[in-house]
Amino acid sequence: MAARTKRLLQTGRRQMRRFGRTASVSAAGLLLMSACSSITEAPPDRSGSVPGIASPVIGSGHTNAVPAEMPARSLPPPAPSQAASIDAYKREVAQRVYASFPSYVYQEQPQPLLRAVIVLRYVINADGSLSRVELLRGNGDRFAEQRAMQSLRQAAPFAKPPAKLIRGARLELSETWLFNDDGRFQVRSIALPQRAE
Repeated sequence: MAARTKRLLQTGRRQMRRFGRTASVSAAGLLLMSACSSITEAPPDRSGSVPGIASPVIGSGHTNAVPAEMPARSLPPPAPSQAASIDAYKREVAQRVYASFPSYVYQEQPQPLLRAVIVLRYVINADGSLSRVELLRGNGDRFAEQRAMQSLRQAAPFAKPPAKLIRGARLELSETWLFNDDGRFQVRSIALPQRAE
């Protein structure tokens, strides 16, 4: 067990250097949970199933199962955006994601040590359609990475961006998804502040 704990701590240090403070706090928490779970040696869940609406952290820190497609709430097409800035437009996108998936959004302050911090880069066309989503930064939690991308893809189309924000018939943005242990998330542009420890 000592050798495994040592490897986990070394991995945590590497992630701290690679991802910075926010993600490293999450990674350190996950690694600590992994080290603690090795004491009981509970058998990992390899079924890949997603219980309920989220995949909670159980035993090994987190599951890397690909999440099932989230049932999106049917929303009418949005009116063209009147956002005065890119940040204001990002808040509109985040609000549509929240409205599309209310049961997947954590409604209170996020926990102090997050399960995952996922950064996506995405491109919205002049008509509000989503043309590309890519992972910019993750922490190896495949479930959270896929869930963040699903929430963005399934919430589209978005409001047509104001012409003054568009460059070359499209708008390229990046956004951060903050995941709690239970698999629910908030989007940083409109997220509540994290709870203190």
